[in-house]
Amino acid sequence: MKTYCGVRTIDGLKVTVDGDPLDERYDVKQFTSWGFEWTYEGAEPQQLALAILADHLGDGAKAVELSEKFMQDVVANMDNDWTLTSDEIDKALNAS
Repeated sequence: MKTYCGVRTIDGLKVTVDGDPLDERYDVKQFTSWGFEWTYEGAEPQQLALAILADHLGDGAKAVELSEKFMQDVVANMDNDWTLTSDEIDKALNAS
């Protein structure tokens, strides 16, 4: 099971998967060139949703398809610092 984490630091935002930086996955689709963000709905949170889903699902096309709803349901509601497990992602996707 993977664990995704996001924190706000003095140096900016840091998002990891199992301790390693999470790739923005601009190769799949680029919603923004400003990187990740969360706690609201928009292009940067959708880029985070896409990156999490692309890593979790291993399917870029499916990640693009699900990214807007996942952004609205999960990413927009995250706290400033957050942790999300594979199980929690599956539950959110199955609830849709």
